[in-house]
Amino acid sequence: MSARDLSLLEAAPRHPAKPRHKTREVRVGKLVFGGENPVWVQSMTTTDTFDVEGTVAQIKKLEEAGCELVRVTVPKPEDVGALTQIKSRIGIPLICDIHFDYKMALTALDHPVDKIRINPGNIGGYDRFRQVVRKAKDKGLPMRIGVNAGSLERELVERYGFPCPPAMVESAIRYIEIAESEGYDQMVVSLKSSDVNTAVEAYRLFAKFCDYPTHIGITEAGKPPYAVTKSGVGLGAILLDGIGDTIRVSLLGDSVPEITAAFDILLASQRRVRRPELIACPTCGRLAIDLEKIIAELEKRLEGKRTPVKISVLGCVVNGPGEAREADIGIAAGNGKGVIFRNGEIVRNVLEAEMVDALLEEVALWEKENPQGKPAVDSHGRKRLPVLS
Repeated sequence: MSARDLSLLEAAPRHPAKPRHKTREVRVGKLVFGGENPVWVQSMTTTDTFDVEGTVAQIKKLEEAGCELVRVTVPKPEDVGALTQIKSRIGIPLICDIHFDYKMALTALDHPVDKIRINPGNIGGYDRFRQVVRKAKDKGLPMRIGVNAGSLERELVERYGFPCPPAMVESAIRYIEIAESEGYDQMVVSLKSSDVNTAVEAYRLFAKFCDYPTHIGITEAGKPPYAVTKSGVGLGAILLDGIGDTIRVSLLGDSVPEITAAFDILLASQRRVRRPELIACPTCGRLAIDLEKIIAELEKRLEGKRTPVKISVLGCVVNGPGEAREADIGIAAGNGKGVIFRNGEIVRNVLEAEMVDALLEEVALWEKENPQGKPAVDSHGRKRLPVLS
């Protein structure tokens, strides 16, 4: 590498993450999607929707886990009849999920739902879609246009040869234009695929053409733990591009773990930080403190804390000092003692037995110095990504 190449590296921005893709705002119940609002976390029930008790019980568990809006499937008339009861007993926005039968969508919109999800590939044609749009407009309710690679319109699949990103984006834009021709613009868009590359490229391509908020997800991801990894790869790439206004991690089985996975992905991508992030060494032969015990105690004592602070606990001299300086609060330790950094500066020396208490004291000081959350720049002068609670 030449000296000129090195000078170009020095001139490169030290924080290469992309800014948030600017989208218009769409209200869904008490939440607002898009703009500078948080990336909201949602899930979907696994119960029969007409089973009101079972569905409400599951939604309550999702709420307790941090779910911020929930979707229920509405394939049968008895499911539609349960929507009003369900809505009256939950505290988060309710989305009705419609496939195939546009009449079910029209009937569902007579109930107090907060949003309707339509799959353009199977709703039955443009005229039927227009009827749903007109009623959603009359009711003042938003709609998600949910394009899925697995149910793309046959004409587009035949023309493109397979459900590729351009075909998915064309489908979304086609239905957006129909809705706009009816004077309706309260839309959120998703472009989901079980293939990570297809989904990522579809969202990137859509963002070049439209400013509607997007719901992001990797559909049919499968069974944990692989499904969480797969979703993390795809959703992380999309989020790091600044795309996404609401998120679901689709997992086989219980829906509750979807919420933790979604917030972890948002935390790792720094698109939404609402709790401390703990960084720790991997276990290796250089480790010179009981790091597992320290991290376990820190996790326990930080549980429930909403401070968006990055805490690094390193147990050897190789990467410890450098990594500790990079965090908001960090400790480089070994042989029963350590050095604590705050905002890149050494603030104190501690013994191993005092580390947890000392770190928590530094968290309290950090909170006083940053009452609104993270500062605009880090200790090295690098611009931080927006932190949204």
